[in-house]
Amino acid sequence: MQGTLSKLKAQLTQPIQYQLPIGNELVDLNNYMGKQITLTHTGNIFCCNCGKKTKKSYSQGHCFVCMRKLASCDMCIMKPETCHFDKGTCREPQWGEENCMIPHYVYLANTSGLKVGITRHTQIPTRWIDQGATQALPIFKVQTRLQSGLVEVALAQFIADKTNWRNMLKGVASEVDLKAAAKELIPQIQEKLDELAELFGATAIECLDEEVVDLSFPVDLFPSKITSFNFDKTPEVTGVLQGIKGQYLIFDTGVINIRKFTSYEVTFS
Repeated sequence: MQGTLSKLKAQLTQPIQYQLPIGNELVDLNNYMGKQITLTHTGNIFCCNCGKKTKKSYSQGHCFVCMRKLASCDMCIMKPETCHFDKGTCREPQWGEENCMIPHYVYLANTSGLKVGITRHTQIPTRWIDQGATQALPIFKVQTRLQSGLVEVALAQFIADKTNWRNMLKGVASEVDLKAAAKELIPQIQEKLDELAELFGATAIECLDEEVVDLSFPVDLFPSKITSFNFDKTPEVTGVLQGIKGQYLIFDTGVINIRKFTSYEVTFS
């Protein structure tokens, strides 16, 4: 089987069911647990947007030209608090309307420990799965991506807003009482929430009372030491599949972040 890679697809089951997209094919990865897999990079990379061959991948699978012009590759995607849609400078206003000017959630998650994150309402629970979260709890619903970013920045003064991917891959983080954490954190940012309500309107930010979502990943054996594969340095990645967590395949020989190599052409055997 040969084709370009896309990020792992997943379904929230117990455990999570994963599929590896290779070109137009989908490989049911859970069926390969405990089996030898080989992924070989052909040396080709094709932009996931325009399809043109590119020597280097930018912003997870784009050529340089597309990376510079697409709104989905702008810095505000990584830092939503810098959204500049209201200034009239969005690279693609229609894309911004469809993806940023829509409801977003601010959530707490347990990945390598307690963290805060944001996601579009359409990306629950996908976002949590992609981050390797074993627990997740939506705590706010807001009207736009900018608003979610501003709330996240406020909470990030007290807890992490990034996942330590190495620790995430080494095992299941100790269980966290996410509801208790939310109860402790929210009063600490109340002044900021009041400020945002005055700026965007009283209904812009809704405090939620949701249940914690538990996630279980198909992992037979967690690595004690993390060795990371890179197709640019090692074209052939082979080993016994021991687990899948987040966007990582865990082999007995090392780990690889599939999302990082979006648009790389590979053969699968």
